[in-house]
Amino acid sequence: RRTAALDRPGLRIARVRGEPAVAHLLVFARHPRMGQVKTRLGRSLGPVTVTFWYRRQLVRLLGRLGPPCPWRCHLFLTGGRPRPHPPWPDGWTLHDQGPGDLGARMHRALSTPPAGPVVLIGSDIPEIATRHVRSAFRALGRADIVLGPARDGGYWLIGISARRAPPAFGAVRWSTAHALADTMRSFGRNRRVVLLDELSDVDDAADFAAYRIRSRGRTARVP
Repeated sequence: RRTAALDRPGLRIARVRGEPAVAHLLVFARHPRMGQVKTRLGRSLGPVTVTFWYRRQLVRLLGRLGPPCPWRCHLFLTGGRPRPHPPWPDGWTLHDQGPGDLGARMHRALSTPPAGPVVLIGSDIPEIATRHVRSAFRALGRADIVLGPARDGGYWLIGISARRAPPAFGAVRWSTAHALADTMRSFGRNRRVVLLDELSDVDDAADFAAYRIRSRGRTARVP
């Protein structure tokens, strides 16, 4: 695990031990509507292909991480009041992300579950598996905050323990190579933080090509 990068004064490293009995998984996603998902990737592959790819990846992700996994499942969607179409897998409670920048929306979502540790992930990292989520919840048995770094400088997961209120994200430069560093800086001192495995999201044609190479022979196939 990538804990060495956090070994500096004022920020203690938590050990990974145990798993909380009560947990909430939150997934941030966009309604898979034409022209509203993965616009950078759509410029290369076309909006129809990208919309179907995103919809398929999202439904697969929810199916993989939903029941019977041992956490309560929440899907936070953009674009107003959530609708039941396309048919989401059973076991997911639908929410509207609401207004504001990404930090405001994540803070609001992390405050939604009534009790227990909370883990929030994005929907554009196809390789997220149940083991990644389990690792995050195990880490929150000792840590205050857990983060999943992305290779582009952002992060694909943030989790908070049952002992802590959701952080105020402050001046984070979202969608840049500084997002993870800015977020960590906004936590301040005396927070026990764990970094998980580094994964890659799929934002543009280069990301998509790299993903297809990694997943060749498994699930990568453009509709």
